Amino acid sequence: MSALHRRDLLAVLSGLTAFGLGTVDSWAKGPSPKSVKPTPPPRPKLVFLDPGHGGKDPGAQGVRGTKEKAVVMAIARELQRELQAGGRYRVMLTRSSDSYVALRERVARAQAAKADLFLSLHADSCDNPDVRGASVYTLSEQATDRETAALAARENRADAVVGGMRLADKPDIVASTLVAMAQRGTVNDSRRLAETIVQGFSRSGVRLLPRTHRQAGFAVLTSPDIPAALIEFGYLSNPQDEKLLTVRQHQIALARALRGSVDAHFAAGAAIRKA
Repeated sequence: MSALHRRDLLAVLSGLTAFGLGTVDSWAKGPSPKSVKPTPPPRPKLVFLDPGHGGKDPGAQGVRGTKEKAVVMAIARELQRELQAGGRYRVMLTRSSDSYVALRERVARAQAAKADLFLSLHADSCDNPDVRGASVYTLSEQATDRETAALAARENRADAVVGGMRLADKPDIVASTLVAMAQRGTVNDSRRLAETIVQGFSRSGVRLLPRTHRQAGFAVLTSPDIPAALIEFGYLSNPQDEKLLTVRQHQIALARALRGSVDAHFAAGAAIRKA
């Protein structure tokens, strides 16, 4: 090789080296991959279960003496197991024993824990023993308006937190707007949740009342920022419903249907946020 060609080759190699490409090792290894931090797994959703009544308040009583407070606690335990089994959810109960908890306190406990969902579990009763079937309640428009006004009222704002924002230092118009917006979104989420539960029960063969999704002013449904539904599993005043609600296999079936509804609710919420 001539001296000229050697100089040219050395010049080319020097240039490559300047760019980090002048060695066999650098060619073989290629560019260093950038370190990518692993995406942390999503935080498990917190589902708050509210077994109705308890302690001095037995709730409805069946013709065979079945107490509502015992039936709904048994179903709550089954649902807790179902939800926790896959590791996707954390589950807390408003009461974990046969104890009395005031209605507003149940809501307050869920709010303090920053729950993602609130399910109040009940079994109904009425004068007509022929009436049977499950139903699902969400907050009525009239009750929503009352709760919004009450929460936004100055004397009730000291410790109120809506959407992660404290209302105590907000002007009246701002507090009212924040509460109304939060309540409107929560009511819509609650309605979607109720429809999902109705569909889940229907697919699972659970007997339903006509006009299954209903609305009322139940105190346990009044959180401004936690989607909530009250489920009546059936009528203890009806002999067939009373018997079914004490059978563990039926309790498990109800719990599994509800778990599927919870899965579908959060999946739909994720899809809406992506859209």
